[in-house]
Amino acid sequence: MNTLSYVTVDVFTSTQFEGNPLAVISDARGLSDAAMQKIATEFNYSEVTFVLPPEDPRNSARVRIFTPTMEIPFAGHPNVGTAYVLGRQAEIFGKPVGDRLRFEEKAGIVEVDLKRNHGQIEATAIRAPRPLTVGDTVAEETVARCISLDPSAVVTTTHAPVFASVGLNFAVAELKGLETLAAARPNLAGFQAAASRQTTSGHDFSLFVYARTFDDPRHIRARMFAPLDNVPEDPATGSASAALGAYLVSLAPEADMDVRITIEQGVEMGRRSIIALDVVKLRGIVTDVVISGRCVAVMCGEIILQD
Repeated sequence: MNTLSYVTVDVFTSTQFEGNPLAVISDARGLSDAAMQKIATEFNYSEVTFVLPPEDPRNSARVRIFTPTMEIPFAGHPNVGTAYVLGRQAEIFGKPVGDRLRFEEKAGIVEVDLKRNHGQIEATAIRAPRPLTVGDTVAEETVARCISLDPSAVVTTTHAPVFASVGLNFAVAELKGLETLAAARPNLAGFQAAASRQTTSGHDFSLFVYARTFDDPRHIRARMFAPLDNVPEDPATGSASAALGAYLVSLAPEADMDVRITIEQGVEMGRRSIIALDVVKLRGIVTDVVISGRCVAVMCGEIILQD
């Protein structure tokens, strides 16, 4: 009987059963694309990662990311969590593990820093693989219908709802305060209608909504809904957070900035997550976005592979 080992971790938290769960298959050699998709569907987490030897020996590994319905080119919490799992190993495909990893992904090379304390990994930080791109705007009515709110709940003072990406596209929109954010409920028909109209995103319509806190404008509370991808709500979305952080910094009047933005997500689900973003802007252009967070191991086990 063939078996395949896996580890699960909760990402963007140091508390078990909070944050965003992730399953990592740290040696996926021999698995077909179809098998990877079936395993991801079986876990039914927002993402599962499959680690393979790198095509370029200068890199650490090739990482493939699957949602319950499809493969995606990049995502934040799968990279943070996969780096945490691999960083706890003595070696990766015969090569010793240092403090810096390089993952080959469909979106490009993802650079990872492992932050250790007394030899133990305390957090991991990943660099977004692509520069900020901004796509089409989205009507307030479309956003509101997706999350069962009145269009007046959408704030457009800083920006209209819009697609933004640093490797994976999301529609991002600001809402009127934490109470409004908490009241959001995904409406499948709204998402289906939104997906049929948009041309920017390379995947089904995913919506990242947020509200600012009054005491600190760089501390943001957010929620992410992707019911068309079998993810009614995601407790932590690093790729969407990075896209939002990069976009907000791009809109700031200062030509040069180096700022830390904290995004709190998953609170309404009982899975609080903390995502740290370090965003650099030089001469009016966002040049660097680093996503970092803590992780905690939860489970390990084996998948039985049938002949």
